Amino acid sequence: MATPNTLWLGLVLLGTLGVLQMPAQASVQPNFQEDKFLGRWFTSGLASNSSWFLEKKKMLSMCISLVAAAPDGGFNLTSTFLRKDQCVTRTLMLRPTGTPGCYSYTSPHGGGNHEVSVVETDYENYALLYTESARSPGQDFRMATLYSRTQAPGAEAKEKFTAFAEAQGFTEDNIVFPPRNDKCLEERE
Repeated sequence: MATPNTLWLGLVLLGTLGVLQMPAQASVQPNFQEDKFLGRWFTSGLASNSSWFLEKKKMLSMCISLVAAAPDGGFNLTSTFLRKDQCVTRTLMLRPTGTPGCYSYTSPHGGGNHEVSVVETDYENYALLYTESARSPGQDFRMATLYSRTQAPGAEAKEKFTAFAEAQGFTEDNIVFPPRNDKCLEERE
């Protein structure tokens, strides 16, 4: 009979050999520059393990988000999206965590604490973000997001996002590139 130590060693070896599909740990953009991240972004790609997301992903459309500096060193993230044929605007207060490029916020749905990290960005074209929250043991929320400065992200940005989402453990079924919806995507600064 295997002891707990030999079982653990076996799991470590399987993980090392790549047999177990464990999500890669999301990092933060090195030398993150908050001032360059400000401005308009379009949510061009999403991946999530949320049951709500999986049920509604075919109905999602691209939204526009404005990132503005907040007095506490964080961001105000104001997003406008289409819901039931109406444009809805919501603002999240992203509080700094002490690590540049990493922020926390309280979810307006259920009040859970979430942490969002800017994992990679070139500031001018795209940004890859990763959000996670542990609601309770066994119930985690994870989301990968592709932001783009335009409504038509290039193929390279989409490929980067797909690879990033898959590295976080998301499958093709968890990934969506929401279609444009001109009704709520006015060009605002």
